[in-house]
Amino acid sequence: MHERDLKDRPDWSQKVVSSIVQAQAWIQDNRAATAKLLAKDGPNRYTPHSVETLMRVLEPSADQAKLYAASGAIRHPEWKEERIDFQPYPFPTYTETLVELLKKTQVEGDTGFLGALDAKKTAADLVDDRFVKVALKQVGGLKTFGFPESFSRTEVFTG
Repeated sequence: MHERDLKDRPDWSQKVVSSIVQAQAWIQDNRAATAKLLAKDGPNRYTPHSVETLMRVLEPSADQAKLYAASGAIRHPEWKEERIDFQPYPFPTYTETLVELLKKTQVEGDTGFLGALDAKKTAADLVDDRFVKVALKQVGGLKTFGFPESFSRTEVFTG
């Protein structure tokens, strides 16, 4: 969301974020209905994908989930992550880790500025989590999305 909206229209900003988080919470328990809502053959035609395709990633069968793990599409099945999910990520550690990984990523052009970035400061500058924290309380907290009730976590990346 644009910083100007967060500053000048905080009530509106909260309503937008709360609406998104409410939709994400609904999707957690309505993945098949979500596939139908989003599909090209559904009433709204939001995506160019069929219901069948969306169901394979939104609500895969046990056999499909095993295939994803065997193919490497899912590398850590023990994390019980979905292929596609809809959930808020108010974790500053994610942005901090992303900044650190960008420093090691081969990118075309001048990347000298990346080395000077402080990951914690950059995360604090980029992410204003006030609104999502309020929205999460409105839907029952982080547990609604399968997270412990803590806004800190340890990021794990493997190559």
